[in-house]
Amino acid sequence: MQKHKAAILGGLVAGVVTTAFMVAGRKTGLLTKTLDRDAVDWIDRTTGSRAVIGDTGTSVVEFANHLGASAAFGAALPTLREWAPNLSTVALGTLYGTALYAVNIAGIAPVLGITEGEVQAGPRKAGERWAVHVLQAVVTALVAERLEKQPD
Repeated sequence: MQKHKAAILGGLVAGVVTTAFMVAGRKTGLLTKTLDRDAVDWIDRTTGSRAVIGDTGTSVVEFANHLGASAAFGAALPTLREWAPNLSTVALGTLYGTALYAVNIAGIAPVLGITEGEVQAGPRKAGERWAVHVLQAVVTALVAERLEKQPD
């Protein structure tokens, strides 16, 4: 399969995996309030969506946004692979996930008001957010690598 197509599909798969991980983590108590719930709250605060489409509808909007972002971030993976051809897939995913976390969650999300900021969130919640981003990027990279080996 073509490498960009594989990377985008890998991102979509990773979006589903990380959402399932966050839901399971919340339900089991393994994770605190996860980023997807922060995003749902932000969507509601900025649009009043819960009053119109409910919490489930707002969650669906957030999930669609999450999948779009996952696909877009996946699309960058082939370029990153070209820059670091000798790096293992897991190492590349870990570094990419860390970079995504630093830019999007530690940088942009607090400015937009989606999160309270990583210092205020505390080490546990910040660590959870980082881990989910690493999971996201590693799954994207592994799935993309596997799909690339498949014939079109």
